[in-house]
Amino acid sequence: MRRPAQFYFPVLIPATIVLAACARPLPAPHPCAAPGDAGAVVSAEADATNAGLDILRAGGSAADAAVAVALALAVVHPQAGNLGGGGFAVVKNGDAVTTLDFRETAPRAASHDMFLGPDGKTIPDASLVGGLAAGVPGSPAGLYELHHRHGVLPWRTVVEPALRLARDGFTVSPRLHDAIEWERDLLARFPETAAVWLPEGKPPEPGTVMRLPELAATLATYSERGPEAIMSGPVAAAVAAAAHDHGGLLTTADLLDYRPIWREPLRFRAFGWEVASMRLPSSGGFILVQSLGMLERLGWSDLPRSSVDRLHLLAEVWRRAYADRFLLGDPARMTTDVSRLLGPAWIAERAAGIDLARATPSARIRPWPGIEAGEAAATTHLSVADGAGEMVALTSTLNGWFGCGVYVRGAGFLLNNEMDDFVIAPGRPNMFGLVQGKANSVAPGARMLSSMCPTIAWRGDVSIALGSPGGSRIPTATMQVLLDLIVDHDPLQAAVDRPRIHHQWLPDQIAAERGALDDRTRAALVERGHTIRDVDPIGEVSVVRRRSGGRLEAAADARGPGVAGLTPQ
Repeated sequence: MRRPAQFYFPVLIPATIVLAACARPLPAPHPCAAPGDAGAVVSAEADATNAGLDILRAGGSAADAAVAVALALAVVHPQAGNLGGGGFAVVKNGDAVTTLDFRETAPRAASHDMFLGPDGKTIPDASLVGGLAAGVPGSPAGLYELHHRHGVLPWRTVVEPALRLARDGFTVSPRLHDAIEWERDLLARFPETAAVWLPEGKPPEPGTVMRLPELAATLATYSERGPEAIMSGPVAAAVAAAAHDHGGLLTTADLLDYRPIWREPLRFRAFGWEVASMRLPSSGGFILVQSLGMLERLGWSDLPRSSVDRLHLLAEVWRRAYADRFLLGDPARMTTDVSRLLGPAWIAERAAGIDLARATPSARIRPWPGIEAGEAAATTHLSVADGAGEMVALTSTLNGWFGCGVYVRGAGFLLNNEMDDFVIAPGRPNMFGLVQGKANSVAPGARMLSSMCPTIAWRGDVSIALGSPGGSRIPTATMQVLLDLIVDHDPLQAAVDRPRIHHQWLPDQIAAERGALDDRTRAALVERGHTIRDVDPIGEVSVVRRRSGGRLEAAADARGPGVAGLTPQ
């Protein structure tokens, strides 16, 4: 399901330095990030950003603050923030860079044909709605593991801001109201979900104070016992029961078996910068390596800014990178030689196949029936830096807004619908329009392929942490902001505000934000063989930057209500 176009305006939060995204992204950028010294936080909600700032002021590390923000988002941003989903994180501390994979997994009882009926056709919505759509949540164990490795404050202290929001109440934002309204039909299908998020049969009005006592109780136990409080015992039993009651396969054994994985970062050089992003099962880093490598070989930085040539090359490199994404899946199960696809010889070969004056039809890149699908994005990204030099880029998700719609009674959170990110049937695109290959087939315990792209880039003593929600558009949104910063040297907020385009191999078209292309540019791209579709805003990029000398900047994206906050010395 596609979400409606929305723009939000600043909310200044007293008692701390907090800057909401301050401008419509089109047509003109308006810088509004401000420098700080002791810490910087950007997230999708003011309450969550403030939670991170509180932790930084208490002497916490960037990892402490990132966990506090993620947990606060599970309370105030339930359409994407979660305990019932998963995600990825990139952490940089000095010269050391690590990445954490807390992606969801398929239940033990999952099978490659679980979403097919007796006639071999896909069961409508089975991978999107209800218990069968839910993978094993990774967030409870993943966030705890991030704190265990990189945190400095007591675990109880880090959980406290989210616990306080759930117990004492938070104010419903216009965005949350609109999200509930948009997914009213989904939420209404499950009485236990509707009882919480559709009181009296309708979304709570903006400004309403909501208290979530069941979630507060879960967070209180989580603060005392860590992930065991959710992945075993009564809460785990409640999760399994909720999934089972709505046709799902999740069991308490699935939850008990779940483990997050520390992986080596995908590190590479681009335009003179060091870049670190996620390895598989996230495809975001893969797309960055291939796309930036091709652009560098094609002299993209020498082309005029916003020129037809630059836009054409962006579409062409993405077309090829997303076509190769078709070969990817869980690294523990796939046979594709990823090192070859990321190697200089293959990237050079891909770049050599690009016609600088003509679009290559996607069918020539990798033949497959062109299938269109809608776009949704229940993902949320946060970026954090502390005053000691640590940075965290963390993206987490339920997949679709409010996940599969199933609320865990007694535990207070929603389950994901990440099973749709597997290949459900040959030729069927997922909810983001991505057509995928056998390497990403459903299998017991497998981690589904993702587009999430938390990224940190640095050169000398300057470093940038960024990422975005947005489904299949995450890597392209992230990459465009990164290029604006490291190639064109934009001010931070200006880079975030610039208009964006997107291409993902299939459907074979450039998606362009409304107003991003003037008539002359549009006509020139069409003349080169591109098809163009106007779309709602692409991504909501959150960025923090540490400048030479240690000064910090933060920028939120006006495409959403994101909030950037800074803590001075």
